[in-house]
Amino acid sequence: METKVIAHIYNDFPEKFGIPRQPGLVEGLEGTIVFEPEYRVAEALRGLEGYSHLWLIWDFSENHRDGWSPTVRPPHLGGNKRIGVWATRSPFRPNPIGLSLVELKGIELSGPQGPVIRVGGADLMNGTPILDIKPYLPYVESIEGARGGFTDSDEFTDLDVEIPDELIELVPEGKKEALKGILAQDPRPHYQDDPERIYGMSFAGLDVKFTVNGDILKVVDIQEIQ
Repeated sequence: METKVIAHIYNDFPEKFGIPRQPGLVEGLEGTIVFEPEYRVAEALRGLEGYSHLWLIWDFSENHRDGWSPTVRPPHLGGNKRIGVWATRSPFRPNPIGLSLVELKGIELSGPQGPVIRVGGADLMNGTPILDIKPYLPYVESIEGARGGFTDSDEFTDLDVEIPDELIELVPEGKKEALKGILAQDPRPHYQDDPERIYGMSFAGLDVKFTVNGDILKVVDIQEIQ
């Protein structure tokens, strides 16, 4: 069976570092799904406006590799504990396929790129290939009392984000809250905890530098990417 790329998503993440670990964690994030020419058919979206959320099935295009391992080291567990690949959402799997639940923000049926879909909360990198789109059905897919495996023990709390006024002014108005939300989720790997280290991430055409000390993340520099 041949799998076809039906679309790509475009957003403010040119690289993996800084992307939220799961979808829906940062509501202010928006992306645009642009279909491949073969699938730019408005009729294929008929009725989609009746749903609030969508499942995106996508290709971990930056993680293609030969072979696979039955166990992986989730960053969620500090990167030093192995767990079965089927018990994780790790990108390192026999078939590098991702699944993300996103909010449907809008549908534009006409334009130079044909019908496009605007989504919120996606945890995908800019340009990620989309393999399929399916509506989220709350009456069967919202399960009361469901268990979350090793993630149930996580007591993650948002970091306090400090951005000096002269730096936040460099961020486009519509991106400020999204940037703060991303940083509050702590983009660092769980196993890194060096208060002296300066981390950097790319977002919305900006190079953002920051440090983390305890539960305080402080932005120390923001520059436009040339």
